[in-house]
Amino acid sequence: MPNNENYYLDLFQVTRPQLESLVAAGIKEGGSYSDLFFENTTYQDLLLRDGIVSSGGFHIDYGVGIRVLKGDRTGYAYSESTDTKSMTEAAKAAALIATGQGNLAGADLGHQPYPAAARRGQTRPGPEGGPAINYYPFVGDWRMAEAKVFVPFMERIQKEISARDNRVLKVIISLSNQISDILMFNSFGELTHDTRPMGTVAASIVFTQNGKIENKTVSRSYRTGTEMLTDTLLEEIVSEAVKGIDERFAARRPKGGKMSVVMGAGASGILLHEAMGHAFEADFNRKGQSIFSDRIGEKVCSEDISIVDDGTIPGNRGAVNFDDEGVPGQKTFMVRNGVLESYLHDRISATHFGVSPTGNGRRESFRYAPIPRMRATYMLGGKTSKEDIIASVRKGVYVDQFSNGQVQIGEGDFTFFVKSGFLIEEGKLTMPVKDINIIGNGPQALADITAVGNDPKVDEGAWTCGKGQSCPVSCGIPTVLVNNLTVGGE
Repeated sequence: MPNNENYYLDLFQVTRPQLESLVAAGIKEGGSYSDLFFENTTYQDLLLRDGIVSSGGFHIDYGVGIRVLKGDRTGYAYSESTDTKSMTEAAKAAALIATGQGNLAGADLGHQPYPAAARRGQTRPGPEGGPAINYYPFVGDWRMAEAKVFVPFMERIQKEISARDNRVLKVIISLSNQISDILMFNSFGELTHDTRPMGTVAASIVFTQNGKIENKTVSRSYRTGTEMLTDTLLEEIVSEAVKGIDERFAARRPKGGKMSVVMGAGASGILLHEAMGHAFEADFNRKGQSIFSDRIGEKVCSEDISIVDDGTIPGNRGAVNFDDEGVPGQKTFMVRNGVLESYLHDRISATHFGVSPTGNGRRESFRYAPIPRMRATYMLGGKTSKEDIIASVRKGVYVDQFSNGQVQIGEGDFTFFVKSGFLIEEGKLTMPVKDINIIGNGPQALADITAVGNDPKVDEGAWTCGKGQSCPVSCGIPTVLVNNLTVGGE
């Protein structure tokens, strides 16, 4: 729960005059903008293997990152201490990096925040720099609970999974949690602060049948406190863990080729995130690396499609009261009714394009500079039922669980590995399939979506996005029909 301003100033042992002095040090050396990101994160994790807690850890990450901008150049330095000498040295180092190339041209934040006209409709910070709306209030503080109180919950999950399927060979349960206290200040004089909780439970199961092995992983992750550990959560994890195992063992590789692909609601949103979402991030578009560069206002897909990146879903893993530049969390339509409406902006790209930042400036920790990153990326629902979408397909595949994939941002080409699904023959789900690749091009796949289901779902798994640094995200999609994707099979 966000505290008052003094809590964060005391925690990081700084004063407002010190903050002002630090950003001034960056400006003094020739920078045009400077900001500070203070972080105190407490981490805990436990691992239950074969019914025994085999490992656990607790640590605290504490420090400050200092950024200085000059033209299109970023200088960044951090300190794991918040004493005056260390922070001043870091501020000077960041300034020297930013100004070390002489006359630089490009995006320049200047000495004003984004234009007042561009701020219309944005949620502003609440009193004393806290959030106007708190998207992740919590009751039970993870920092106050001893690790041993979580073990019975983990043991119950392991026992329930083993009891529901006699093919279970091994169960590994992990429980991790963290709380981050964040304080941000910039050369505009904007001070913001936040306290961010996160709890994650995951089960990895190995099944065996007639000498064959199948693996499955189920996870749930929320921005909330210890109150997330309920019987309802336990039942969700256990039920999903044993669901569809008969089909997994019966599954075969189908004959490959170009065909229609029906993507199931929820976790299939990872393809939306990877193959399309990254191409909407503004740094790729600012540099001309994205297939969607210079296409704002253009029709890019069916008018039945709207794609959102949302930092305002209560308790969601991708929720942000503020992004890591102090911009309030918000809901951003990237595509609305088939038209490309907005990129995902941090302050740098927003200034370059002359628009307001969208609250997508995110970072892994104080050791990293913020860059445009997704939050919860999903497609809005349509009008067609899942059953009608499947019935419309003469020959194709239905896929609902993806594993690792590869995407080329510039060209938009992607390859994803499918863990489970079904062959579709004459409008019916028939043979279970697995171990196939779905190959296509993101923008083309978006244009080739011909039906959108009325069952939108945001998956609550422990999704983490890597882009040189890691950030927690969520993804989702309704059932959709994509024509003409390549299925790599027999």
